Amino acid sequence: MVDSVNSSSAARAAARVAVGIAAALGIVIATDLILTDGATSRGAVVSGIPAGNLADAQAQAVVDRLSERAIHRVRLHTDSGSAIVAPDDLGLYFDAAATKARLMEQPRSPLPRLMAILGRTHTVEPVVTIDRAVFDATLDDLRPELEKAAVEGGVHYEVTDDVPAPVADMPAAGKRVARDAAATTLVTEWLDDKPIDLPTEDFDPSVSAEVVRQTVAGAATRAVAAPVTLDGADDVSVRVTPAQLGSVLTFVADGRGGLQPEIDPKRSAEMLRPELAETERKAVDATFSLSSGSPTVVPSRDGSRVDWDKTVASTAATATGADASDSRVVEVAYAPVKPQLTTRQARGLGVREVVSEFTTSGFSSASGENIRLVAAEVDGALVMPGEKFSLNGYTGPRGTAQGYVTSTIIDDGHADKAVGGGISQFATTLYNAAYFAGLEDVAHTEHSYYISRYPEAREATVFEGAIDLVFRNNTKHGIYIETGWSPSDVTVRMWSTTTVDVESITGERYAYTDPPSLKLPKGDNCIASTGSRGFTTSNTRIISDAASGAEISRNTRTVKYDPAPNVACV
Repeated sequence: MVDSVNSSSAARAAARVAVGIAAALGIVIATDLILTDGATSRGAVVSGIPAGNLADAQAQAVVDRLSERAIHRVRLHTDSGSAIVAPDDLGLYFDAAATKARLMEQPRSPLPRLMAILGRTHTVEPVVTIDRAVFDATLDDLRPELEKAAVEGGVHYEVTDDVPAPVADMPAAGKRVARDAAATTLVTEWLDDKPIDLPTEDFDPSVSAEVVRQTVAGAATRAVAAPVTLDGADDVSVRVTPAQLGSVLTFVADGRGGLQPEIDPKRSAEMLRPELAETERKAVDATFSLSSGSPTVVPSRDGSRVDWDKTVASTAATATGADASDSRVVEVAYAPVKPQLTTRQARGLGVREVVSEFTTSGFSSASGENIRLVAAEVDGALVMPGEKFSLNGYTGPRGTAQGYVTSTIIDDGHADKAVGGGISQFATTLYNAAYFAGLEDVAHTEHSYYISRYPEAREATVFEGAIDLVFRNNTKHGIYIETGWSPSDVTVRMWSTTTVDVESITGERYAYTDPPSLKLPKGDNCIASTGSRGFTTSNTRIISDAASGAEISRNTRTVKYDPAPNVACV
């Protein structure tokens, strides 16, 4: 009976103690609730920054520190390398307002609050999001810096004494960033403001070592067991030796776990083009013939070139698929080459009638030879709608290598001699033909002093590399240039479709200047002459619509001619 009473008394005492402790704890927690009202939770740590029991302004300062970290470039590291990247390029975004709100949250359970009162800290994660599309795209770009590529298996050849031997290139595993785990790591550690170690994982290449060994013993050995013959056009055959095959053939991963033969098209072309070049055909543009007295289209002709991609693919398939005793012949593949101007296009250019013609005469035999050569070069030129024609650009160099001879030129205001002299006469003839065709004058230069056989203020000179004659076909039709030469004159005709009429008005001469006297050393290059007066004049070109007669444009060009000096050879 006594024992029972004692036990009951002890229980009541323990209960009173427990109630007292609970009451005391309740008072402590209640007091803490009052003390931390409007502050961050006790013991809070965010991204390594202590943030417990802070007032609103202090909490904002912590968040501002995190915002500052959020603009720092991120230092990434793996066992294979490192990289420094802008947060935006990783798709990272820090939500400062949401992070502050999370810091200001008080624990709902008494136990965490009590533990915080006793000095225990707890981590508050900042609110960070990541755009996986941006993150993955950047990691794709950073593979060379952060990842170790897997080495695919393959086969190449070593050629010794013209005997090719297949050599196995064994595969090796690589190491890549584990994307899902890496994204989680970035979200968690980004704002800690320290280098981030990204988790990685091993990955195997697609081709196994066994596949490499089987290829060496099978297809790779079979490929160089005998020559391959390439049959081209015009009965041209080229024998490709095993050594030549070995120099351009490899076996590479096919993406399905196997190896496929691959011949380098560029190296093959370099090796075989000299022997197959004669089987190719250049495309021939359509042109015009005037043999009947009016323009007729000379049809274009397609060309052909070796299609190296198809040819080497067939060669690889034949070499690896056939034994030495089998027929190893490959038909060379050709690709068509289209002309720049087809027959149909030429027929649509409207080249059908003479739209302008101009003739000049009165040149020496030496100048005449140069004029003949340049006229022959320009004969048959076709200027497409919208295109420019440059006399210097079209003919290229005009020197002794091209057959041009020494004749008279104007140099430093007086007559002299040089290779190609006299070509300015052709330039003047061509300029006038373009003038009366109504074509756009892009660039031309008159002679320094007037030459009587040329129209005043309507003539042109050229000099290789310095002075050019350029006009533009500003019509919707083609311009076909015909030239004619005789020992006494040169003619330029332009064939097209008439759309305009051109009128030329030469102005009066005025502002005359007297010729100076000039003494030059006697010699082959000194040409004695009686001078002539200089003057200023003008030319006006009026262009009208051929159908309606309405004026389209009127342009006046004023030209000042220097006096030609009185030259004495002494």
